[in-house]
Parts: sequence; C-alpha cells; structure tokens
Amino acid sequence: MAGPLAHLKVLDLSRILAGPWASQVFADFGAEVIKIERPERGDDTRHWGPPYLKDEQGADTADAAYYLSANRGKKSVTVDITTEEGQQLLKELAAQCDILLENYKVGGLKKYGLDYDSIRAINPGIIYCSITGFGQTGPYKNRAGYDAMIQGMGGLMSITGVPEGLPGAGPQKVGVAVADLMTGMYAVSAVLAAVIHRQQSGDGQHIDLALLDTQVAWLANQAQNYLTSGKAPVRQGTGHPNIVPYQAVPSRDGYFMLAVGNDEQFKRFCHIAGIEQIAENPAYATNAARVQAREQLVPQIEAATRQRDSDWWLEKLSDAHVPCGPINTLDQVFADPQVQARGMVLEQAHPTAGKVKTVRNPVVFSRTQLDYEQGPPVLGQHTEEVLRNLLGKNDEEIEALQGKGVV
Repeated sequence: MAGPLAHLKVLDLSRILAGPWASQVFADFGAEVIKIERPERGDDTRHWGPPYLKDEQGADTADAAYYLSANRGKKSVTVDITTEEGQQLLKELAAQCDILLENYKVGGLKKYGLDYDSIRAINPGIIYCSITGFGQTGPYKNRAGYDAMIQGMGGLMSITGVPEGLPGAGPQKVGVAVADLMTGMYAVSAVLAAVIHRQQSGDGQHIDLALLDTQVAWLANQAQNYLTSGKAPVRQGTGHPNIVPYQAVPSRDGYFMLAVGNDEQFKRFCHIAGIEQIAENPAYATNAARVQAREQLVPQIEAATRQRDSDWWLEKLSDAHVPCGPINTLDQVFADPQVQARGMVLEQAHPTAGKVKTVRNPVVFSRTQLDYEQGPPVLGQHTEEVLRNLLGKNDEEIEALQGKGVV
C-alpha cells in the first residue's frame, strides 16, 4: 500500500459506520487495516439493503451498498471472538498492531480479555480507540447509541427542518448519518494525535470517543450562539442563523442556493436582481441589519428571484462573484464536470462483482499519493492470508481453526 500511513497496522473490531468510516480513512491513507468480522454473517451493514452490489451477471451479491461505502481497502478476517481460540488470535494480532478500533458497549470486550487493560498488557504502545454512544463514563454509559437518536438528543434535529408555522414544519434528521461520520473523523484525528504522542514518549493510550459528545461538539456556531445569548436556536429551513440571505430561494423553474457572505456581495446581488433600492435601504444595508429584518427582507428577495430561471441566476451571479449554486440530485452531482474532473468516483476490482464503484477520499497529497488498490473485501477474503503471513500459522493450524468454526 502507498500513502503516508503505510507504516501503521490497524486492528478494526468496529461495525456499522462510525468505526468503519475511521478505519476506511486509515486504509485510504495507506495503513494495513485488518477488519474482524463474525464468521458467516460479518458486519451488519453487509445486509442493509437493497440496493446490493450486482455481480457480472446482474444478480445481487452478498454485500449491500451501505457496506461498500465504508470498507474500501481493508482486509476481511473472520474470527469468532466468543471462543478462546478466537480471543487468542485477536491478542496475537493486537500484539503486532499500532491501533485498535472498537465500538462495543462499555465493558463489552472485557469478558473476552480484549479490553484496553488486557491489550495494553500485551502491547503497551497500542492506541486503543473505543467508540460508544455515550462514552465510558456518565449515567448513560451503558445505553446503546444510534445516529438518528443522537441527532435528536444532541440538538441537531431541533435546528434542522421547516420552521414552525409553515407547511411541513417539524424536526428533521440529516439525510446521511452525520453523527456517525463525524465521530469517525474525530477518531482519525485523535488516533493520529496519539500516534505522534507515542513517537515522542513511547506511550500508547486509550481514546474514549462518544457519538453524543461529538454531536454536541460540532454544533459549532449554533452552540456558541446559545452559550453567548442564552437563547436556543430554532429551525430555519435552509436559512442561516447569522447570515441573510443565505438559503435556498425559488426561481421561475425551481430553486437554487444563494449564499451572500458580505455586504458588497449583497449589493451586487441586488443590482443583478433589479432591486437596488433594497441594498440602499439602511434597514438592509448591513448583515446585522438583514438578520434582524429577515422576515421582511426574504419575501422581497424571493419575489425577485422568481422572475428568472435558475440557470440565469447561476450564470449572472457567478459572473458577479456572488456565491450561489444549484441544488443537485445525486445523478446531477456525479455528472457535474467539476466532480468528474476531480475524479471523485473510483472503479476498483472486486472478487464477485468484477468491478465496484466507490467515492474516493477527498484528500489529495502532493508527495504521498494514494493508490486505492483494493476495493471493499468480501467476507473473510483475507482470513488465510493474515493468519499465514502475519501470525505464521501453517496449513494444518488454519484447517483446525476452520474445522472448529473459529475462523
């Protein structure tokens, strides 16, 4: 594997999305990621379909699209961790790895001898990252946590959706599992920080990462708005709490996104829209004034934008350097010339489908280029390879483990 993390080995005991998203980033960046899965069934998301990946004859394979989204570049090894032999295999693997990712319930791995203290006794330098719904401490620590409930508990749904009093009003979750995804990204940055600390001190450590903590942390300006003012933000649809106009606006043939970031851009927008008098009105001249006058101003803007098609607005506003953009469906996203020019879609070899498409990592390194050699693995694809090459097991030992259902 190429990439800046090619010197690292990751033992991935995580499932579903937050942990696998983190380990996919490590794999993209060149680390050897060993994904441990249950024999016969594997990661739950393999079955979260339809849609399923099609084979070369057009029939469904065993792997759902959901699984494919978060498991590129890994080695799939099946191990039954409820058996003593399986636990021993994982301890042998942990002894050779730099990083261990897991998302079991608090204390869930202790009965298998795979908790942090047990693994640290084998490998003092291990960086052991535990991802849970609510963390290792606190009154909710033993609860299971799932993305949708965390979006609700963590405040995101209270600021997402149609405002009260309008048709369709009510809280909404985001269309992808953002609490999981952001927790995965925080896991990557935390683990890499711990890697740097280990390089300086020689010490590994345990990272305690919770979905709820993450959701609260990345409320960002909305959280700070509340902490500063004491007033809880409310749903504003596509609108921005601190900038106006910054939202989806109607055109003659649909909608487009208008994202005016400063007063000069607002003046240019009003000139193109033929409503210069609004820009000259002291009630709307500054962003602070526009935020205060949102309810009076936005209907006037929408009346103007309805007079032209979206394409007209996008062309004229872009030429005037007023931030704007289309509201694309996913087929339009992947047909966009910029997305295509950046090579955002990968096509990789796959054992049962022949080829599989995935979305590449958005990071581009100038020196340590990423190669994306390996697609998402089929269940147990690398079990024998890892047992033989990394743990030194011979054919007889591997056959014995297979015969007992350990792997």
